Amino acid sequence: MDLAPGRPEIARIVAPNPGPMTLGGTNTYVVGRDPAFVIDPGPDDRGHLDAVAAEAEHRGRLAGILLTHSHGDHSAGVGGLDAPLIWGEGGGSDPGPFTVVPTSGHAEDHVCFLLDGACFSGDLILGEGSSYVPPDGGSLAAYLDSLRLVGGLDLELLCPGHGPFVTDPAAKIAEYLDHRLERERKLLAALDAGERSRPRLLDAAWDDVPEELRGAAAQVMQAHLEKLEAEGRLPADLRD
Repeated sequence: MDLAPGRPEIARIVAPNPGPMTLGGTNTYVVGRDPAFVIDPGPDDRGHLDAVAAEAEHRGRLAGILLTHSHGDHSAGVGGLDAPLIWGEGGGSDPGPFTVVPTSGHAEDHVCFLLDGACFSGDLILGEGSSYVPPDGGSLAAYLDSLRLVGGLDLELLCPGHGPFVTDPAAKIAEYLDHRLERERKLLAALDAGERSRPRLLDAAWDDVPEELRGAAAQVMQAHLEKLEAEGRLPADLRD
């Protein structure tokens, strides 16, 4: 467990589910004191949930659980905590002290939560690396719009779904936008050069992705291709 820089009311507990998509594990946040709230309880892991419950008890009482989105690595532990689900997966409509910002892209139901200059960004923005944007997550265009929306807020801290706290939100969001647009630039350059094979387009635009993430990169590329098609910029003769 660690506390957010300069924000002792925000505790982060990392779930023991590390992997290529989850980095060091899913971040669960216990926020506030008497009452406390849990954001993204994480996987259904008894040891992790016991640690979350203990931190909440230390802070007085646990008033409710909120989900940034419904993916299992963030939401499966809901039933293992003795508190109501007050936001997410159809549970409740009162987010307590938090402001809810819809941010589809990584998932259609994705939201961020704001509290006094802190943004709990789920998988919209990670503490390191880049976020996975699948074709069915609400579209890459929606993801970019979500980044721009959050980038327009007056933020002091990002509390991401994976990875460390981010103390310069504006720089991180600019980095994320630049990263996506650079992928698109590489993809368009390959298309303009006449490439029509999906595997070779992937090689051209995701040339730095390790082999274990190539499948995920292909899904992200599909989201980019769907965006280009919606904009009328995708050739009709792709192969493979």
